[in-house]
Parts: sequence; C-alpha cells; structure tokens
Amino acid sequence: MTAVDRDVSTPSPPGVTASLSLILEEVRATTDAVMTHRADDLDNLAETLANARRIFVLGAGRSGIALQMTAMRLMHLGLTVHVVGDVTTPAIGPGDVLLTASGSGTTTSIVRGADAAVKAGAKVAVITTAAASPLAALDTAVVVVPAAGKLDRSGTVSAQYAGGLFEQTVMLLGDALFHSLWLRSGQSADELWPRHSNLE
Repeated sequence: MTAVDRDVSTPSPPGVTASLSLILEEVRATTDAVMTHRADDLDNLAETLANARRIFVLGAGRSGIALQMTAMRLMHLGLTVHVVGDVTTPAIGPGDVLLTASGSGTTTSIVRGADAAVKAGAKVAVITTAAASPLAALDTAVVVVPAAGKLDRSGTVSAQYAGGLFEQTVMLLGDALFHSLWLRSGQSADELWPRHSNLE
C-alpha cells in the first residue's frame, strides 16, 4: 500500500507527547485541588511525621512503590524509617507513625496493618481518595486526593489507567513532605548525602 492508497479514515492514536501533556494537566489539577482544600491536612501530616519516634511505611502495588521512594528520602533526612514487609522491620508501638496510601481506602492488607498499628498505640497517616473509607477512619492525619480509584474505569475523574493519577500524586506529595521537612531541619544537602547507600 502506497502513501496515496493508505486508508486515512481512522485517525492515528495520539503520540507520547499528547499523553504526557494529559498527565501533566491531570496532575496539576489534582495537586492544585489538594493545595487549595487540603493545605492544613498536609501541614498536619508533615507535623505528624516530624514528631514521630519512628516512621513505618505501608502500601501495596504502585502506591506502595511511591511510598518506598518517600521512605528513602525520609531516611536521607536522618529519620528512622522502616518499610513494612522487610524482614528487619521491628514491631510498631507508641510514638511511632504508620504512613499509608490506598486509593480506595479498603485494601485489606493496609487496613489490617493500620488497625494493628492503632492497637499498638501508634498513629496512622493516610493518603487516599476516599474520605469515608475504613482506612481513613483509623487515621491521625489524612490527606484526601481527588483522583480516580484503581477500579474506576469511567474516565470521568481521570483518563489514565487504573489509579495512575493517584499514584503519581502520592509520589509528589511524598517529595513535597520531604522537601518541607528538609527545609525545617536546617540541614544542608552535603549533610544528607552521606546517608545514601555506599554499597551499590
């Protein structure tokens, strides 16, 4: 088939740049909404983390990976951080904070972990899309993100697949929390750098 004979009745799918533009627009709208309506909740979450004896991070799937990025940065800040599920993670207790993320707020393993943390005397910090969820009901600090849940395939809130917007926002909120706490700490980048792994 030559260029002249080619069927042009079906338009080509949008390219990567169009997808990137869409993602950036959705992330901007979502973070703007969080900054406008949840600024106090973000500050409360930062304060909760800053005052924690130890921070435990619990998430599943891509949200969990985003939280692990936050855990690394908080470690660079000099905080004591554990990722739930690692074989060296100790028991949680009073003075500790469990930082969680679940779009639905109903992920069984996360709700169960948060419940155990509360019973052990720890605080629970939650990032979710569902303010009325079982996970949010256990929180000390909660930030509600106006993004589509993983099971929402309507395309109404987000055109992205399976909770992508929520997971991107979790990553950005984690970096924003770290940056805020870093500025509060007064530490220089040179002071943080030696905490990076030197075993790689």
